[in-house]
Amino acid sequence: MSPSPSRPEAQRTDGPDGASVRIGALVPLTRPGWAEAGRHLLAGLDLAVAEVNAAGGIAGRPLELVVRDTAADPQRAAAAVDELAALGVAALAGEYHSVVARTVAARADALGLPFLCSSAVLDALTDRPTDRVARLAPAQSHGWRIYADFLRDAGHRRIAVAAEPSVYWASGTGILRDRLGASGGSLVELDARALSPAALADALADSGATALLLLTGTPEPAVPIVRAVRRDRRLAGVLIGAPAGQPEFAEWRALLGDDGAAVPFLRYLPEQPGPLGARVGAALRERLAQAPSFVAFEGYDTITVLAEVLRSPGADWRRVAVEGTRGPVRFSRTPGVGVWQWVWPPVQVVDRDPADPDNFRILHTG
Repeated sequence: MSPSPSRPEAQRTDGPDGASVRIGALVPLTRPGWAEAGRHLLAGLDLAVAEVNAAGGIAGRPLELVVRDTAADPQRAAAAVDELAALGVAALAGEYHSVVARTVAARADALGLPFLCSSAVLDALTDRPTDRVARLAPAQSHGWRIYADFLRDAGHRRIAVAAEPSVYWASGTGILRDRLGASGGSLVELDARALSPAALADALADSGATALLLLTGTPEPAVPIVRAVRRDRRLAGVLIGAPAGQPEFAEWRALLGDDGAAVPFLRYLPEQPGPLGARVGAALRERLAQAPSFVAFEGYDTITVLAEVLRSPGADWRRVAVEGTRGPVRFSRTPGVGVWQWVWPPVQVVDRDPADPDNFRILHTG
């Protein structure tokens, strides 16, 4: 495989005015996409573009972000990729949902267009190895194994998962089952689509599980499930977890109040930010009018990496060496992952503090 895309001219494509270097940004901004995550991702992308341009752009030409809403729809995303390619973008960036990112990666590879995936974690982001696609978020197998280790260390041996059908949730269930099974644990699967929240609480009470993991979308059905479990006295000692990160965002807090605390989830931040992370975090907080999630930092780091890629001929991810908001970013090949991968972003298991649900507690790191 050649480290350069088949369309090297895409690296230096001008905008309509002959001046800008365009990057196509793919983000979920409307339902059924996780719109709040998309808003944070876009805030990070926008901030980094502004800073790159303030520092002189790409060889004197400004970066321009051309944004398309994927709404968690793979077909819509594929059409957006084709449209952005026709507009002459130099690269693609973003996307949060794994099933959408898979479609974007496949289409970008077919078109010879570099794509840096910001947030999707599904291991099999592509069906075959490619040099055109790279990823900042950790592979699901890496982060979810750390989450399984947290459950094991906390003494949980029988775990229930309330899952919706999708390749992403099925992959997560398999990772958890294998990791927990290796240490004598077991997994009980509950169908979050077929069971009402009350029926799911009944099944959970009968299962003997000491933890319930939400492998579902939000706010539906995750929020009603949390309410049903919290209000069931039989389940007072059951831990609710959400490895995909639903409790990270303000909507979770607004909808659930104190019921949304003490729900551990994965996020990809260091325990303490460095100078760059602290500065960018403050700027993101101002833009978002709230604390930035790890997804906003992923957006910022995406543009930081792409700016370096676009300053040199060819999209050779092996040459990337930049200081990101969460540590030095370099890409390598990882077994089982067909794209260039940052190995690894920092991983934490955190929850909202029951004593102060607006703040987070770090429970485990990996």
